[in-house]
Amino acid sequence: MHRATVAVGVGTVWTGPEAPRDVDSPALSTPAHPRHWLNAMSTADRADLNGRTVTQVRLGESVLVDEVRGDWTRIIAPRQATDQDERGYPGWLPSAQLTGYTPAEDADYVVDATSIALLDEPNGDVTLPAVVLGTRLTSAGPSQRGWTPIRVPGVAEPLWGRLRDLRAADAPAPDPMTVAWRMLDVPYVWGGLSAYGIDCSGLVYVALGGGVPRDAADQYAAAAPVPAGEERAGDLYFFARGSEPVHHVGFVVGDGRMLHACGTTGRVVSEELTAERATTLVGIGRL
Repeated sequence: MHRATVAVGVGTVWTGPEAPRDVDSPALSTPAHPRHWLNAMSTADRADLNGRTVTQVRLGESVLVDEVRGDWTRIIAPRQATDQDERGYPGWLPSAQLTGYTPAEDADYVVDATSIALLDEPNGDVTLPAVVLGTRLTSAGPSQRGWTPIRVPGVAEPLWGRLRDLRAADAPAPDPMTVAWRMLDVPYVWGGLSAYGIDCSGLVYVALGGGVPRDAADQYAAAAPVPAGEERAGDLYFFARGSEPVHHVGFVVGDGRMLHACGTTGRVVSEELTAERATTLVGIGRL
């Protein structure tokens, strides 16, 4: 087994090489075009992603290569903890969206905008679109006129990012609820981890800056229980049906409201817990 590095802004990880449909081609290209992908999908197309996509990976993320099958690679994403595999989150990615393993370096910046593009020169042409919130970037030299050169896996020459869209990697992480609120109205996409589309546990993962399990059931298992009535903004509501595993998670807002990526409404919303939600609420937790 060897390692590889994600070479697109955001790579969508699939259940298998046969999972993508014709409408999914913008997500499979190099570079990937998640905005075009979302715009191409109908509501039914998005709903049909359940069982096709599993998660997403970001530019520069190191992954394990488990198997190569034609133009596809089965990867393990070590940064995304799951009970499916102790090594990390498993799934399939187009091989062209990977490059040779680049040893991890100390990041100098973290993307602080919901999404940015990296350019061939300051105020130049877009070379790499859709570099998403939370992506860690390494400097390739001194900044110039509000722009900074970035070392990008698989690209020989540095690309350029606007400094105002970045924060220093050693700066304090933003408050998770501040990040979560920035995702308000983002479309619901099964397996999504970005402002182009996100799912319920993805919203938690992104808002907490990673470092937590990827899926709702695993987040529930990892969370410290909070007694009902003692929850505070930023805690998590967990939902399950009967004896089934936890299937949904949302942030506590307060006054009986939660902020969550809702498959029913198709976007990230802030709303009161409905009667149906209340009947499936199985716990409150803190990560």
